[in-house]
Amino acid sequence: MNPGLRHTRSTCCYCGTGCGVIIHSAGNRIVGVEGDPEHPANFGKLCTKGNTLHLAAVQTGRATVPMLRESRDAPRKPATWDHALATAAERFAAIIHEHGPDAVGFYISGQLLTEDYYVFNKLARALVGTNNIDSNSRLCMSSAVAAYKATLGSDAVPCSYEDIDLADLILIAGANPAFAHPIVYRRIEAARAANPDLKLIVVDPRRTDTAADADLHLAITPGSDVLLYSAMLHVLLWEGMIDDNFIAEHTTGFADLRKQLAELTPGTVAPVCGVKADDIVTAARWFGQAKAPLSFWCQGLNQSTHGTANGAALIHLHLATGTIGKPGMGPFSLTGQPNAMGGREAGAMANLLPGHRNLLDAADRAELAALWGIPALPERPGKTAVEMFDAVRDGSIKAIWIACTNPAQSLPDLARVREALQTAEFVVVQDAWADTETAAFADLLLPAATWGEKDGTVTNSERRISRVRAAVPPPGEARADWRIARDFALALSARLTEPRHPGESRDPGKAPEASIPASTGMTAETLFPFTTPAEVYAEHVATTLGRDLDIGGLSHAALDRLGPQQWPFPAGAKTGEARLFIDHRFAFDDGKARFIPVATGLTAESPDARHPFRLVTGRLRDQWHGMSRTGRVPRLYAHEPEPAVRLHPADMARRGWREGTLMNLRSRRGEIVLPLAASDDVRPGQAFVAMHWGRRTLAHDGVNALTLPAFDPVSKQPELKHAAVRIEPADLPWRLAILRSPGGGLGADEQVQRWRAALEPLLAGLETGAYAALTLDGRDRPFVALRVATREPLDDERIERIAVALALSESASLNYRDSARHITKRAIVENGRLTGILLAGEDAGIGWLRAALRDGIAIDELRRWIFAPRATPPTATATPRRVVCNCFDVSAAAIEAEVRQGKALPEIQEKLKCGTSCGSCLTEVRRLIAASGATPYSATARAASSPTSG
Repeated sequence: MNPGLRHTRSTCCYCGTGCGVIIHSAGNRIVGVEGDPEHPANFGKLCTKGNTLHLAAVQTGRATVPMLRESRDAPRKPATWDHALATAAERFAAIIHEHGPDAVGFYISGQLLTEDYYVFNKLARALVGTNNIDSNSRLCMSSAVAAYKATLGSDAVPCSYEDIDLADLILIAGANPAFAHPIVYRRIEAARAANPDLKLIVVDPRRTDTAADADLHLAITPGSDVLLYSAMLHVLLWEGMIDDNFIAEHTTGFADLRKQLAELTPGTVAPVCGVKADDIVTAARWFGQAKAPLSFWCQGLNQSTHGTANGAALIHLHLATGTIGKPGMGPFSLTGQPNAMGGREAGAMANLLPGHRNLLDAADRAELAALWGIPALPERPGKTAVEMFDAVRDGSIKAIWIACTNPAQSLPDLARVREALQTAEFVVVQDAWADTETAAFADLLLPAATWGEKDGTVTNSERRISRVRAAVPPPGEARADWRIARDFALALSARLTEPRHPGESRDPGKAPEASIPASTGMTAETLFPFTTPAEVYAEHVATTLGRDLDIGGLSHAALDRLGPQQWPFPAGAKTGEARLFIDHRFAFDDGKARFIPVATGLTAESPDARHPFRLVTGRLRDQWHGMSRTGRVPRLYAHEPEPAVRLHPADMARRGWREGTLMNLRSRRGEIVLPLAASDDVRPGQAFVAMHWGRRTLAHDGVNALTLPAFDPVSKQPELKHAAVRIEPADLPWRLAILRSPGGGLGADEQVQRWRAALEPLLAGLETGAYAALTLDGRDRPFVALRVATREPLDDERIERIAVALALSESASLNYRDSARHITKRAIVENGRLTGILLAGEDAGIGWLRAALRDGIAIDELRRWIFAPRATPPTATATPRRVVCNCFDVSAAAIEAEVRQGKALPEIQEKLKCGTSCGSCLTEVRRLIAASGATPYSATARAASSPTSG
């Protein structure tokens, strides 16, 4: 480590793997990051996203001062914190007094720290007196929560990452950890290398990178998960591979489920599932014969109108075989966000209370009220995510506070969400970034600290609590999220002056009472006494004592001393519990787990003649969620430079469609335009669109303009994975393309961000149905890239404004113009290199020009060709390329060239280094080798190619 830098141990802010990181900082700047070799979640390894955390620590786009608009039509202006919070308190108090506490809502985030979650929850329930507090974890893990509670009696993931090393069969269902949880997947690869007999089954409609590695890939019809696992259980039962003693002694409900299973044979369900009956039997036998089967699942099961049943059907396999509570086995849900688990512990969701208490249980409410020193908690269930924004839209919720999440990009049916945010009387957005899709709707925008600037805790997928530590102060006037919530609570309390008993129904003619009656002696200062996040955590710990997640032995100081720990960790413990239910006593009163009846429907919306394609959504390898952070790192676009809709080549050939053609996608809710890409990873009749792209990148909402808001009746998690769509070519003949680079060097990243910010207003100003993609690219020479397609040409004045904003003015550029054809071309050459290009009216050469800009090709090789109306590059070095290995900038072409020379994977890695750092590209590298007809993937190759460093 560089002795001139400060080194701060913290935790990654992306997925729920919970990787430890070491932040390198100098002054007030984060300048580097590396994996923490002592953290038990990752042992020093990081994926491409984690490896570039420091590159996302840019200032352009940050919220740094409170911004307030005094009326809906007025622009936002800077405000002091006192004035901003006083205004928010006055608006919320007025609404609460007139309409009751359920007329306001709080929508928070799995990216908050546990301390942030806890203060928000106390604010909503103990002060305001509403259960209208929900988290974007509703979109992520609520079906897994409901499935665990329905079958095991508690929201308790029973497994640990170390079980990967001990399993002899791994079933991955509705998850693509090779992309979404890469460090977990590295551990799976290592386990397979160490144990060649370990079998991998993957259930996924697409042939993802994870599925491509599987010993058995079940490419099921979307939504048929329950049928598949029920048919597998039917086989286990029929062939005597269940544990009758375990079922009799430790479970209930199997007899009723058995009746349902009678009709769910492999032969019956195979046509519906779209897989072979023999493959279902094989999967069941492998599971039943395994001594230690371990199952993982994520959004593919959860984001469904029967997501709870999906999870329960998978858990049934473990209960029926008694494979739970012992090393190497059990049902293991993967969390999508860094602290989705911590939010569940803090009870910061509409149907949960802190310490895994049940909102509907009067005893649980009374116990928590006593802990908080208030008379009672509100009884009425709160609105969950989709319900909350529907309530905002219909006016029953009049003010909403949104913290650390971006619902204007991430919720389904975004036209309804926009209507809701436009209808609300008062919208508060609390975020580190001022340029998210949701921030545009804020009446009050509050600047929050973010990763590298915060202090507290998070809990990962294996129940491991890790410390998050600040390396630098937040910029400007930004504050920690817990402190903003506390300060608002103090301001609001002063305005809620009339007595009120929480939980009581309200007389419409009577003003509501305050949540803290004077008779209790409580004040806002005693309810919110926190001055540090450690104090918040100490109170959170108190809510867990004696519960299944008891962490009475932990504090910030203890975690600093002991390192990351799993719960439960009661007072006096030396270490946390690696796995739960080891005594096979479950969390129901009778100690027995439950088999439950399962729904057997498919998706909420099926294809028909007007919408013949099944749309499925998913993730990219190097982007995360709505790209509010990863979208600021140019090199993370190298693997997937632009959004696309992916169809099977047979579907394209049947219709005469060509790759790159702009296509119009329509569902019953909206329409978007995307370029077409061929992929045999999807089945015929299916279309895939990544969920990351939104209005910061596109001229439309992205895929969530198409998704439907139908949700699981138990978990209330929406079916974001599936929709029915119509696809046809878009008529957009006029094109504009811009590339602009500062040329590298100090400050280049911030300059690229400023240019991007200058271009964003153009997206909102394009004609309806237009296409635009505003992205980044490059490594040592980062640049901004814009592609636009419209029906009518943009006017010259508008093009000139764009050009001037990017320092591409006519006087500073090489120029070509054809007024009759509405064609304008400009180029900027600096220090012998092309650093900017504008092509308006014709953009055929933009592909090779992008490669030339990224690679810094000398202008002498390009000068004759930069304005030529041709797509063929003038030099082989400017050939467009697809980057496979982001760590070492290795392209597919470079790997294929080595394969043609007869090189095997170890030799290729020795020369090109691909897959030797984070390892995220390894599956794709192997697929390129296999496509050439070289030696197929094997345990020997796995062992030889295992990444050795972070």
